[in-house]
Amino acid sequence: MPDTTIRDLLTEARPRIPSLDAHVLLAAVLGVERSYLLAHPEAVVRPEQAERFRGWLERAAAGEPIAYILGRRAFYDRDFTVTPAVLIPRPETELLLEQALAWAKPRSSVRAVDVGTGSGALAVTFAALVPQADVYAVDVSAAALAVARQNAERHSARVRFMQGDLLTPLLDRQFDLLMANLPYIAADEVPLLAVSRYEPTLALDGGGDGLDLVRRLIAQIPQVTQAGALILLEIGAGQGAATLQIAQTLNPALAEVLPDYAGHDRIVKMVR
Repeated sequence: MPDTTIRDLLTEARPRIPSLDAHVLLAAVLGVERSYLLAHPEAVVRPEQAERFRGWLERAAAGEPIAYILGRRAFYDRDFTVTPAVLIPRPETELLLEQALAWAKPRSSVRAVDVGTGSGALAVTFAALVPQADVYAVDVSAAALAVARQNAERHSARVRFMQGDLLTPLLDRQFDLLMANLPYIAADEVPLLAVSRYEPTLALDGGGDGLDLVRRLIAQIPQVTQAGALILLEIGAGQGAATLQIAQTLNPALAEVLPDYAGHDRIVKMVR
């Protein structure tokens, strides 16, 4: 049997999954950078490596996200462990992080909370880059918190994790900064989306109009923040006006919708 080369495997994958995904998977199997694949298409792949790649190819072709296959996903300036217990971090959430960093870095002390932390990507990155901050993270899912704790340890980030519904475990504390990327997909839309096949419904389903959790969170915010606190909420495209209307119950000093790179509503920024 002739040797199997990098070119052979990429050619085999081409009709089944996007080229970039195939490159990412094969580079991970071989433990090399993607540039190596492009520079050495004739390199021979060991049989056990080819078998592993083909197994991953089957999973990817069936629709399983690459991040779950690899068990990791890049977010901002570092890699995070991900499992099917957590939503895969998205680039849009980096926009929320950038707003938080710009606000927090000049301050000598910050008490921050990430509500619905999932993998912990937001809380852990923030804590690592703002070492003077006292960072809390909360999630209703014990399985998600287990992943988040792994990520905090991996990146030597000081984050206090708590399990509970929204801010309920933290109503006896006060925060200067509140960040939240809550489920915001309308309940009847969730089963129609490809993402729901693999990512946890708990992290996707936002209730009737997608804003049920946002309403409940905003109702809790006065108990844990004072005037001047910054609140950053990630929302779905087209939810800006409705979220601002809900936010008026806080009588905010500032309330605005920030777009993502595609121009869609993505972040609601408020100052109490």
